Amino acid sequence: MQDTSSIKVWDISVRIFHWALVVFFALAYITGEIETETLHAWAGYVIIGLLAYRLLWGLIGTKYARFSDFIYSPAEIMAYLKSLLTTHPKHYLGHNPAGGVMVVLLIIGLTAVSWTGLKAYEAEGKGPLAAVPAITLSIPVAQADDGWNEYNRNSHGGYGGEGDEFWEEAHEAAVYFMLLLIALHLGGVAVSSLLHRENLARAMVTGRKRLPKE
Repeated sequence: MQDTSSIKVWDISVRIFHWALVVFFALAYITGEIETETLHAWAGYVIIGLLAYRLLWGLIGTKYARFSDFIYSPAEIMAYLKSLLTTHPKHYLGHNPAGGVMVVLLIIGLTAVSWTGLKAYEAEGKGPLAAVPAITLSIPVAQADDGWNEYNRNSHGGYGGEGDEFWEEAHEAAVYFMLLLIALHLGGVAVSSLLHRENLARAMVTGRKRLPKE
């Protein structure tokens, strides 16, 4: 018998994206502090791919996956936050205004983590950014290579220079920012689940959410 008290909200690709992101971010975080640089890097590349997918799906995806469904005006966001104090906030099928803000912040955080990670890798002479060839024109290959290495050392501070340390520290700061957002996200999910009497974590598994009462 079909469940008429709930409705399908999250499509299968959004759910796969969500849990894949959880797995690969955890993997990247764990392997960032141990001698598994290759695994850490590839986990990061997967995260970049997932992020690119989410940005695209936020534009052309299903109704509740689109940014247009959960990006609200500042006034709507403030009204929703104030309604939390009444313990009877408005129920949304998709992301509520606070949840929409969190999605945007998480995307920004992931972008910062990904970019600083790529730059830190480039400073070590590794990764896709370091693989971009120098413009040689008529310069001999050996001279071009020397110029590229000198450019990395002087401009980027690569190969153990100041730039290397800068991007490593920036990457670490971005990761801590993401951990803060994740903590806030989990807290928001817990509060929203309690106030609306629904299991939002389970909804991201089944794709179904409870219909609001009339």
